[in-house]
Amino acid sequence: MPKICVIGSNAFSGQDLIDLLLEQTDDEIIGVSRSDESAPFMLRYRERSDLSRFRFHQIDLNKDIDELLALLDREKPSHIINFAAQSEVAPSWEHPDHWFQTNTVALARFVNHMRQQDYLDRYLHISSPEAYGSCQGIVTETTPDNPSTPYAASKSAADMINHVYNEQYGFPVMTVRGTNVYGARQQLFKIIPRTAIYIRLGKKLQLHGGGVAVKSFIHVRDISHGELAILERGKLGERYHLSPPAGVSIRDIVATICAKMDVSFEDSVDIAPERPGQDAAYIISSAKAQETLGWAPKITLEQGIEEVVSWVDQNWDSITKAPIDYIHKP
Repeated sequence: MPKICVIGSNAFSGQDLIDLLLEQTDDEIIGVSRSDESAPFMLRYRERSDLSRFRFHQIDLNKDIDELLALLDREKPSHIINFAAQSEVAPSWEHPDHWFQTNTVALARFVNHMRQQDYLDRYLHISSPEAYGSCQGIVTETTPDNPSTPYAASKSAADMINHVYNEQYGFPVMTVRGTNVYGARQQLFKIIPRTAIYIRLGKKLQLHGGGVAVKSFIHVRDISHGELAILERGKLGERYHLSPPAGVSIRDIVATICAKMDVSFEDSVDIAPERPGQDAAYIISSAKAQETLGWAPKITLEQGIEEVVSWVDQNWDSITKAPIDYIHKP
């Protein structure tokens, strides 16, 4: 049976792609994460009655990379998708070495090993448009990187490593840069679930910089469909954007959730100073994926927000027992 390995299977996007792979392929799926599987309410694939094609391994990319590489050499997956990363922007200023260790240094060891293996046909690397810096005008896959945070710099460096190994050795990498992914089961400290949770708790949300920063929110299932299309039909060595056609300010997102939950926006937020390195705009073009792969986002922002609010309500007991704030793990 063909095998696909998802590294970072506990990641928000990782768990959703696993669910989609189980739904739309007949392949055996191997999940790898540095932590044990998340609680079931955070894993969409755990809602499936049949998980006979899925196996999970708890392996740390940094501490146990020899174990990970040995696992891959035993299993010989033809396709690998890598979501593993230190992914938060603000904390990267305090521990930049942690971000570079995971996002760049460990990746370099991984890529150098995998480029020598003949079983790997396609490797999909999950990058970030944060590497472009503040996105103004039409940002395409050929726009030069201009990172403005340690996180963004570490992701840009990772993409460069992948690129040079593709150029020199034909390493079968394809790269995804997707914008602000959201949806049910997202980390609770992220802005959309966090807003709904704070409203239910009667707490005020800190709106950094007044929420004027513009982001491009895209539903996780739309991202997963795009990632699967690239995995199956993307061109080796290429970068692909996955994004909605327009951006929206954080303030408008929070206001929409407030209206959905029938509370006053003014009573639900406090204005806080802007975060260091916050990009004013975060809009990229996904015309390439649409034209070459036939991909397009289908879930509207209103539908997605409705889903998140309902998910918070349905899982409230579990959510109240889980940490809401970001907890850094080296």
